Amino acid sequence: MEYQVKDGNLILHIPGFSLVDSLDCGQCFRFEQLTDGRVCGMAGNHFLSAFQQGDQITFEHMEKQEFESFWKDYLDLETDYQAIQKVICQDKTIAAACEYAGGIHILRQDSWEALCSFILSQNNNIPRIKGIISRLCENFGEKTEYGYAFPTLQQLSQCNLEDLSVLRAGFRAKYLLDAIQKINSGEVDLERVRTADFPQAKEELLKICGVGTKVADCALLFGFYRLESFPIDVWMKRVMEHFYPDGFPEYAKPYGGIAQQYLFHYIRTCPDQIPDEIRKKQKNAG
Repeated sequence: MEYQVKDGNLILHIPGFSLVDSLDCGQCFRFEQLTDGRVCGMAGNHFLSAFQQGDQITFEHMEKQEFESFWKDYLDLETDYQAIQKVICQDKTIAAACEYAGGIHILRQDSWEALCSFILSQNNNIPRIKGIISRLCENFGEKTEYGYAFPTLQQLSQCNLEDLSVLRAGFRAKYLLDAIQKINSGEVDLERVRTADFPQAKEELLKICGVGTKVADCALLFGFYRLESFPIDVWMKRVMEHFYPDGFPEYAKPYGGIAQQYLFHYIRTCPDQIPDEIRKKQKNAG
């Protein structure tokens, strides 16, 4: 990985990677693309301001040590995505999605932050999700030079439903509170989620009230880097019904989460790839 330092900025050439697509494809909810093209936001207590021109990404006011110790891993820049794409792109639909959105990397997010975020994301749109998470950070996270850090489990440990009412999260607040309580008590073990085989890891998360299959799969993929996780929402239901009525290709399943992100972003932003009758059927089915 080639580094340049200019005017206090760290400049890298990262072929095949899209900063905007990776940070704005529904994996996380604390980044915004500004009108000047910069992407700004926080992960944990780390602040990012960066912009991309072709393969060149400029990380503004960033020391090499900060990039090496956090952002290189967070953006998953050491995984060989080209090798993975050779495997999964044997399928023509995934190949088309990869051509469109193959710059997406699976972010290596903090497990607690990702789990909270997807609990709060249920039956919600992205602007509202971002608002709830912003209020969570502002009310319970540590204030930093650039904004508010995501609150730790310890910082939320004494919260009750009344405390969480400031989030304006509706029914989701009780699910977040249940997660806090069960993790604190040891009933849910996040380290077990990280290390157990996939079905057991998923069962561990399903112990939390309000965590169903989709939220568990999202947390596993985006918070525990379980690449075999394959979240299914309304968009992916359309994909599966139209393109994979006989099931997803076996050879792609070990990297199902990466394929899912390509397919999700492709279909969500190019919905004409799905016939009208499939869209109407899924809409009517709720």
